[in-house]
Amino acid sequence: MHSAPRPSSPSATITPQLDAVVVGAGFSGLYQLHRLRELGLRTRVFEACDDIGGTWYRNRYPGARCDVESTAYSFSFSPELDQEWEWSERYATQPELLRYLHHVADRFDLRKDVVLRTRVTRAVYNEDSHIWQVTTDTGETVTTRFVVLATGCMSAVKEPDIPGVDTFAGRALHTADWPHEGVDLTGRRVAVIGTGCSGVQAIPLLAEQAAGLTVFQRTPVYALPALNRPLTAEETAAFKARYPEFRAAQRKSRGGTVFELPTQSALEVDEAERTAAYEAGWESGLLSGLLRTYTDILGDRSANETVAEFVRSKIRSIVTDPETAETLSPRTFPFGTKRPCLDTDYYATYNKPHVGVVDLTRTPIVEITPSGVRTSEREHSVDVIVFATGFDAMTGSQVAVDIVGKGGTTLREKWAAGPRNHLGLVSAGFPNLFTIIGPLSPSVLSNAVVSIEQHVEWITDCIAHLRRNGLTEIDATPRAEEDWCAHVADLASRTLYPDVASWYTGANVPGKPRVFLAYTGGADRYRAECDAAARDGYRGFALSGGAT
Repeated sequence: MHSAPRPSSPSATITPQLDAVVVGAGFSGLYQLHRLRELGLRTRVFEACDDIGGTWYRNRYPGARCDVESTAYSFSFSPELDQEWEWSERYATQPELLRYLHHVADRFDLRKDVVLRTRVTRAVYNEDSHIWQVTTDTGETVTTRFVVLATGCMSAVKEPDIPGVDTFAGRALHTADWPHEGVDLTGRRVAVIGTGCSGVQAIPLLAEQAAGLTVFQRTPVYALPALNRPLTAEETAAFKARYPEFRAAQRKSRGGTVFELPTQSALEVDEAERTAAYEAGWESGLLSGLLRTYTDILGDRSANETVAEFVRSKIRSIVTDPETAETLSPRTFPFGTKRPCLDTDYYATYNKPHVGVVDLTRTPIVEITPSGVRTSEREHSVDVIVFATGFDAMTGSQVAVDIVGKGGTTLREKWAAGPRNHLGLVSAGFPNLFTIIGPLSPSVLSNAVVSIEQHVEWITDCIAHLRRNGLTEIDATPRAEEDWCAHVADLASRTLYPDVASWYTGANVPGKPRVFLAYTGGADRYRAECDAAARDGYRGFALSGGAT
């Protein structure tokens, strides 16, 4: 591995300007700021966008909303916050989620320590002083003891890599960079490229405006009905009354959502019983409604095929044209091994006469032209192209920063063959650099807010432990890191996930190493692993350094 020259060392007696730098001001960054301020740490948050909100500031495309119920996709650290905030819908939209985060920032007076419109571009660790030197795109450089990457799992936008994309004479949009003022597509011919979750949420609403909508689909998606609706005052009051028990159950749950774990194999019951269970899951309006029915949905291909065919039967019952229904029916990967989507009228949208789908496995895109999209079959003339091409997930936002650790080794170099860290928290050779819901943690396989709180609290407790004991450095040991990476890979190998080309494995980004990026053992088991390491004196980590 090539290593850059070791950076010059300031005096070991230098005191850093800050105790902590947090990168990103979404759910993760705001809560981390709140907790570090409670410790009395001098903390600054750098946020590249014009305002706080993270994912929910950036993603403003039509239909953008959470796919975990609002009452569960929210902070649990403040019982008062639970009682005072009123969610209007079962699944909150982007504007409501952003209002919630603004309320949190104002309620806890967080804005004064957030620097907006400032992107962290480089961070260099000094081994002698145990201090990070952090540089931003404004030219500012600060020194800090700790750095927390709260950059999110889905923030590094994957730009379309299609020949001719810059030649299009119409308007090109990306779901992850939607204009804040909105877009009027009335009377326009619109192309949508991509049918992941953002595409599934946007397509029905785009179809309501567009004169013609053509969806270019490489891989069909399993989409489940959200059954979204307004929450009644009675429902809200009843939920608030049981919030304390619900929050406690969330923390103990497998995925940050509360449900009864299945006990049977899908292959142990007859077809009628299985179908009834799947119908109940379908009608639950929950992302996990079908995954939670049987124990082996994600571990056995035959079991998985029973639920996959159930979803395909639903698609056939909704989409009136048999050929279109088949085009929209996933057959090349097991159900759940790519993130399922919650939809509102997604499949029904294809029954509209002005909406069509192009199967890119049959007629792939050749190029973008000045007037539209050319496939191997013909050119489709359009006025607007919407790229719903997703993100460089899990690792993209971290390696986007030039992070230089011990010996001048960069994080990009270390992760060239895939991410490596211990407990999904610290990468060996990059001391005092923590990651929130990054790779090799439950992350995207869990309710993100629950996992964010668990990570923030662990990091905060760790920093408090170091300060109480006059220590200035925590680093993962190479052996613990090796064991953790092997453990995560072993757990994933027992599932159907790793064999599927998806953003879970980095397969959506050309040249990205194929590694399953998340911890599949469950958020409850993961929490226990993290708690045990801390309880055992931060087993798997090397703690060192005296006060400078």
